[in-house]
Amino acid sequence: MSGRYYAPTGGLPAQTQLTTDRAVFTEAYAVLPRGTMTDIVTSRLPHWEDTRLWIIARPLSGFAETFSQYIVEVSPGGGSDRPEPDPDAEGVLFVVGGELEVTIEGDGHAMGEGGYAFVPPGATWTVRNGGQEPARFHWIRKSYERVEGIEAPEPFVTNERDVEPVPMPDTNGVWTTTRFVDVDDIRHDMHVNIVNFEPGGAIPFPETHVMEHGLYVLEGKAVYLLNKDWVEVQEGDFMWLRAFCPQACYAGGPGRFRYLLYKDVNRHAKLGRAGL
Repeated sequence: MSGRYYAPTGGLPAQTQLTTDRAVFTEAYAVLPRGTMTDIVTSRLPHWEDTRLWIIARPLSGFAETFSQYIVEVSPGGGSDRPEPDPDAEGVLFVVGGELEVTIEGDGHAMGEGGYAFVPPGATWTVRNGGQEPARFHWIRKSYERVEGIEAPEPFVTNERDVEPVPMPDTNGVWTTTRFVDVDDIRHDMHVNIVNFEPGGAIPFPETHVMEHGLYVLEGKAVYLLNKDWVEVQEGDFMWLRAFCPQACYAGGPGRFRYLLYKDVNRHAKLGRAGL
């Protein structure tokens, strides 16, 4: 770990390490502890140079339905001039280590730790690591759901430090959310936020809702309610929660507990058709 956010660096555990761990995969949720993100589960991508990644969520029967999520590691000089093959895909990049040079529709941006970029569907963009150290970032992808009469949102680049967290009501500031998109902006069909808890803060009821979630723990530790199970999680762990999976948490301290949160929003529920 370096900087403000936990990011995997790969490697392999020693042969003396016990195989017992917290990894679990159920119909309602999955937990990928940080120890599962080793060298042997990395992938490469077409048209990316000097880059490897951990695919921690993908659309799959019985798993994520609306999104994919990668942790991408770009070596110095690496990157891509053709990063996204799907013209319908929108994306969010969140930098957790090193520096990236990202160009979107001809506009260049230097992104450091905490950097956040939204890339709309069909945009032309590139990404390069011009620094001396590996750059690591989350890349969350979703097929954009177009709506007649509503334009797709424009690209933007910001940094977490420039976005004021919003306190949740009646929590005395121990539970806040760093929102990168206006909740009233109906153009967006996904939100990727950062949820922050001070030590002892809690979600004091089992949230049960239609939004699917991906949660990557950036900092700290907590006990998280996933369906009927209380599970210990720490920085570097990833959780997937299917729609309507009950969820709550207690931040365990001694420091803050923070996670990067994906959810799908602002669109009609798709309806089945007889015979389909």
